[in-house]
Amino acid sequence: MILPALPAEAAPLLLALAPAFHPPTWHRFQLLLAAAILTPGRRTIANLLRTTGPLGKGHRTSYQRVLSAAHWSGLHLACLLTGFVLRHLIPDGTVTVVGDDTVESHPGRKVYGKARHRDPVRSSHTYTAWRYGHKWVVVAILVRWPGTTRSWALPVLIDLYRSAADNQARLRPHRTPAQLMCRLLRLLLQRFPTRTFVFVGDASYGTHEVARFCHRHRPRLAVVSKLHPAANLFTPPLRSRGPGRPRVKGKRLPKPQEAVAARRRFRRLTVPWYGGGTRQVQTLSALGHWFKSGQGLVPLCWVFVRDRTGTHRDEYFFTTDLTLTPTAVIGLYTGRWNLETTFQELRSYVGLETTQGWCQRTVVRAAPCLFGLYTVVAVLYHQLSPEQRRGCLTWPGKVGLTFSDAMTAVRRWLWADWVLPETLGEGTLEKLTPAARNHLLSALSPAA
Repeated sequence: MILPALPAEAAPLLLALAPAFHPPTWHRFQLLLAAAILTPGRRTIANLLRTTGPLGKGHRTSYQRVLSAAHWSGLHLACLLTGFVLRHLIPDGTVTVVGDDTVESHPGRKVYGKARHRDPVRSSHTYTAWRYGHKWVVVAILVRWPGTTRSWALPVLIDLYRSAADNQARLRPHRTPAQLMCRLLRLLLQRFPTRTFVFVGDASYGTHEVARFCHRHRPRLAVVSKLHPAANLFTPPLRSRGPGRPRVKGKRLPKPQEAVAARRRFRRLTVPWYGGGTRQVQTLSALGHWFKSGQGLVPLCWVFVRDRTGTHRDEYFFTTDLTLTPTAVIGLYTGRWNLETTFQELRSYVGLETTQGWCQRTVVRAAPCLFGLYTVVAVLYHQLSPEQRRGCLTWPGKVGLTFSDAMTAVRRWLWADWVLPETLGEGTLEKLTPAARNHLLSALSPAA
């Protein structure tokens, strides 16, 4: 059951998410979801209820208990959202998922799971910046929208990384971000057994452990990531014909950096690049089996990339899908950067790092819900008619649709079709002139 006053365009998404909640909690969660879209600034419960005004019936603490005490599963909710995105936006074909981690600043002495983490945005090769808060491991689905110049990374699965000291104090086994990523990918494979996936991650997730996991599930999962230039590559072992322990690896192959240094001529290609454009590069690719002592061999195809313009450093990529071409591998990896854009937009438009909860349930629910809110806004924008997609800002040099345009359009739609009719009465907006109505909705619907 959805709130009767909410616009009909939101019904398919809300009905898909409803099974994760009991009816009283679901009623309040819907109101908080809509208020989180409409509210600029901090996404605290008190601030959300100020936006809804008389629509938020009941005491404020009953809405705070939705995050801190109510019985519902964030994992179940995330899987329902993932299923909706796959059914409506990528109904068939291979799904490209990107993964990374981001640090969310969260001050407070009693905040659950808080630790000191390296800030990758403010750090460099010679300087390390530290932030106190939470590190979230994120899996997002890449979706290409009509009218955009690049794909959008829609977060669907999020897990909290606990530091080694915190796990030791709580007597829990420590899991690295790469191990948490494997757990999220395993969840995708289990919940969606008919779909195939390509996972793209940066160097932190281009480990032998992740590659071995993807190779083990190779009929439905492949990985594209960075490869260390000095990776140990071998041929598969020959079949043992005598006594003794069988060999685990064959003849040693040149390391990627050795193969590049010995090469005089490279293949020239025009490949997809960061930001949705193209770039002319020189490439070299080869097959091999990546070996790590005690972990065995992983067959892979590695690709060397040299930017012919000289503005980007040389890179080494690899994939466990041996059928992918070098152009496809480079295009998949450069598309991973869209997740970094999503992280920036989450802070600018969705209010990441503005929550104030400190107990365990609130911490593990509030920030993941804001990650999911980004996906909800994108899905709702996709559900709107062309006439409802209004309020987009334009300026000289702007090309394509941005998330700020989607946020503005969804906010205008909620104000015009839900909040104002409910608080002022049906037909009130129609009494205004078109210019006055547009000015009012523009003032109520800033992107940030």
